[in-house]
Amino acid sequence: MASYIAKRLLAAIPVLLGLTVIVFFIMAMIPGDPATAILGTYATPENVEKLNRDLGLDKPLVQQYFIWLGNLLHGDFGRSFALNRPVLDEVLERFSATLILAGTALVLCSILGLLAGVVSAVRQFGWTDRIVTLVVLVGISTPSFFLGLLLILVFAVKLQWLPASGMWAIYGGGDLPDLLRHLILPASTLAVVATGVIARLTRTAMLEVLRQDFIRTARAKGLPERKVIMKHAVKAALVSVIPVIGIQAGFVLGGAVYIETVFQWPGIGSMLVKAISTRDLLLVQGGVLVVAAAYVLFNLAADVVQTMIDPRLR
Repeated sequence: MASYIAKRLLAAIPVLLGLTVIVFFIMAMIPGDPATAILGTYATPENVEKLNRDLGLDKPLVQQYFIWLGNLLHGDFGRSFALNRPVLDEVLERFSATLILAGTALVLCSILGLLAGVVSAVRQFGWTDRIVTLVVLVGISTPSFFLGLLLILVFAVKLQWLPASGMWAIYGGGDLPDLLRHLILPASTLAVVATGVIARLTRTAMLEVLRQDFIRTARAKGLPERKVIMKHAVKAALVSVIPVIGIQAGFVLGGAVYIETVFQWPGIGSMLVKAISTRDLLLVQGGVLVVAAAYVLFNLAADVVQTMIDPRLR
């Protein structure tokens, strides 16, 4: 297992290197001049030229990339133009809030998706299967930002049960119950689409497993149906579902960008939106790179868990 993990980590290195190329050159193609955006009303041609020279933006693009990559390898993500603080400090501070939101949403969608998929497969063509399928299709088809606004309208504005935005209460908050109250609406919104995807694929995997010979053998031995489903069928179906959960982890991280904007969650998504508007290239590049690296590590973790469950992969 250790050698497998080492091989996967080595295989992730060229992926991360390719991500640095994509992130850097896509950001470089964004219209506008960072120096002009930073200086604002003081953006005279002389000041713009001097700032570009100070920031190294007057060098050829390829040279800028290798300078940036060399700094990354030494743990230096640069300094934010707009915030005047190290990029890595700002990204890690915001990323912790994003991990809380995305992690909660991932746990929620995994549990609900697996449960809905198993129930739907066991009750195939029954009323339970039809209701679960309908709810899943509606959830997948509903845009997350619209669902978020709808939940705010119902639970925050009309019923006033939950806060509409933020991570903590402005006055008198800061404890775990306060965090959980602020987490319910954004995490639920973020989990809806992923729950539908996991539920549909779990149902498909369960239906395939339930037709296998070893399930018939288990039933022929007189095992209780609940034990056949939970001990044999679900475990076999997880082999196909776990990689999907790893992929959904990446989509949950990506979806956090606009969900954080809707709910004013102080995570990396809202940071990226502000950084793009101010042309803070180093902050955007650092934020996107950290999210992409997290996505690669999530998929690596899913592959390791899949290998642990299925001995055939070893």
